[in-house]
Amino acid sequence: VFEKICQKQTPCLLVSRNLPVPSELKEAAEAAGTPILISNDTTTYLMSMITQYLAVKLAERSSVHGVLVEVFGMGVLLTGESGVGKSETALALVQHGHRLIADDRVDVYQRDHETVVGEAPRILKHLMEIRGIGIIDVLKLFGIGAIKDETDISLVINLTNWDSKANYDRLGFQENTRIICGIAVPQVTIPVKVGRNMENIVEVAVMNFRAKAMGFDAAKTFDDNLTSLIAENTEEEKRGEKD
Repeated sequence: VFEKICQKQTPCLLVSRNLPVPSELKEAAEAAGTPILISNDTTTYLMSMITQYLAVKLAERSSVHGVLVEVFGMGVLLTGESGVGKSETALALVQHGHRLIADDRVDVYQRDHETVVGEAPRILKHLMEIRGIGIIDVLKLFGIGAIKDETDISLVINLTNWDSKANYDRLGFQENTRIICGIAVPQVTIPVKVGRNMENIVEVAVMNFRAKAMGFDAAKTFDDNLTSLIAENTEEEKRGEKD
């Protein structure tokens, strides 16, 4: 049985719970050149960890154009046309204490049916391109606390050049999404205009998104208050007509 197990295509044998390795298994593994690994962990734990590891490493990956940052612990993908200010906004967020994951190109993959993960390509890890300055190393300039290897993408913020004729969402009732790796990720569009503090607006957008997820919707509160006020005025008008 051990000889059948120890074939050329067998990557290794893993013995859990620090159990002793039978001499027959050692002989068969040595003859086939199959490594034997030993762990103190339980079989269930090892199988779970290996399954998760392989799911990540073997997941199908694709790339999206944008900048991925972690703001208040939430993965935010900044998208938009070239030159709109994605990298500059991300740099300002890093200076505010947030973390950079990837600039310019983000590799994404599906972790499960609800989660999409973003990470930097190896060649671009910890690097940013700032027009007029060039390539900067965020790790060396701002320290280890300013970078992160990967993060779940919870929100997409699409930066677009300001258009006075465009109809932007002013109340927050519109709910848009962007499909990434087959998963619908919530998306908001923020117009970029000279004089607007984009990093502060992005921070507020993230805090507002988290508040909505916790059940605190400012737009709904405004709508409820407006409906209540209209109802009160209508009742007062009816009473006035009766008097």
